[in-house]
Amino acid sequence: MDYVGTHREIVERCRQGERHAQFELYRLYSQAMYNICLRMVRSEADAEDLLQNSFIDVFTNLNSFRFESSIGAWIKRIVVNNCINFLKKRRLAFSELNDNLMHVPDDAPEPTEYPLSVDTVHQAINQLPDGYRVVFSLYLLEGYDHQEIGEILGISEATSKSQYSRARKKLKELLHVLPQEAE
Repeated sequence: MDYVGTHREIVERCRQGERHAQFELYRLYSQAMYNICLRMVRSEADAEDLLQNSFIDVFTNLNSFRFESSIGAWIKRIVVNNCINFLKKRRLAFSELNDNLMHVPDDAPEPTEYPLSVDTVHQAINQLPDGYRVVFSLYLLEGYDHQEIGEILGISEATSKSQYSRARKKLKELLHVLPQEAE
C-alpha cells in the first residue's frame, strides 16, 4: 500500500480550501490524534484543546506538506509536538542521568501474572509522572526510538531510556497494586 500517497486527493482539495475535504481529513484522523493527546496530557479538556489547535496548525501549514511521509504521520508529528510544547509550558521535569550510570535493555521480557484489562492498564499509565508517561507513550505506544524522543524533548538518549525504564518499573508496581485494590 502506498502510505505516502494515502489521502492525496483529500489533501489537494484541502489545499484548495474545500471545507468538505477539510472535514473529511479531520474525520479520518481526529479520533486517533485525540487519543495521542489524551495519553500525553491526561486531561480530556486539554486534549480537546490540543486536538483543535493541532488541526488549525495542520490546515494552516498544509501547503508545506510534501508527501514525503503519509499525511497521518505528518499530522501525528504536529500533534505530538503540540502536546510536548504544552507539557513544557507546565514545566515537564525530566531527571537527567549520566550516560555511564545506567544501561537499559530494550528487550527485557515482561511476564504477566494475571490478565489485565485495557482500562486497568490505562488507569496505571495515567498515574505515571508526566516525564515517565510522555517518554513511555512516545516509545511504546507511538513508536519513536530513544534518539528521536531525545531530540523531540530536548533530553539525552540516555535520559529517554532511563525515563522509559523507570516508567516500566513504576507501571509494574501500579499494576500489582491496582487489581488488589479492586477486590
